[in-house]
Amino acid sequence: MTQAATMAQPASEPLIRFEKVVKRFGTLTVLDDFDFTVAPGEKVTLIGPSGSGKSTVLRILMTLEPFQEGNLVLGGMAYHQPSGHGPFRANERHLRQIRSQVGMVFQSFNLFPHMSVLRNVIEAPVAVLGLKRAEAECRAVELLGMVGLADKKDHFPSQLSGGQQQRVAIARALAMRPRVLLFDEPTSALDPQLVGEVLGVIRSLAHEHDLTMLLVTHEMRFAREVSDRVCFFDKGRIVEQGEPERIFTSPEQARTREFLQSVL
Repeated sequence: MTQAATMAQPASEPLIRFEKVVKRFGTLTVLDDFDFTVAPGEKVTLIGPSGSGKSTVLRILMTLEPFQEGNLVLGGMAYHQPSGHGPFRANERHLRQIRSQVGMVFQSFNLFPHMSVLRNVIEAPVAVLGLKRAEAECRAVELLGMVGLADKKDHFPSQLSGGQQQRVAIARALAMRPRVLLFDEPTSALDPQLVGEVLGVIRSLAHEHDLTMLLVTHEMRFAREVSDRVCFFDKGRIVEQGEPERIFTSPEQARTREFLQSVL
């Protein structure tokens, strides 16, 4: 088990708690009575076939998708609030408070093309956290150094490779000082030769920092290396979960074995 795994022992109170969450897109139910908890500092990887609900979990946590039933709590903050007629989606001010606790790295980078690398990283801390520009710039240079791009701070996204753009996106997410960092297939849009540099940055974050991390990835070897826990998803449910070594070497469920045989 990794160094991070020994540090991230389950806490008495989860940082993230899904309770009977139901997410529908029209008549399609993507998450069905979904229960899931994540401890502070835990690194959890979600694996499974496309359309199984993995990315939806991250998008709900980031407040990018509402859900229809159940409860979700992050660090004591509920995504829904009670009323006389049952729960309703929290107001935008409350959702912004939740959003400030979560950073997300998307598969398509989502950098502002008209802004320099430095400005991409400082924009949200200045606008959302209210940091002074000098403080935000100092923090941004430090983070760009962490991802190996301090010398690219004055470049624009179009001047960078896909791997470099994704590393900028990671620095930008970290600049918000999140309690939870989400990775939604961060290497799927990259050429194969660029995948390693992005995985290397994520690996360092997992091993060296006490961040809570949720990853959706098809990189099975990487998931096995960095995770404290691996969850296999199918049809909106967690079919099986456990320590990476057990999941990848002796899964208990036939559906897990079938999936791993198809991708390994």
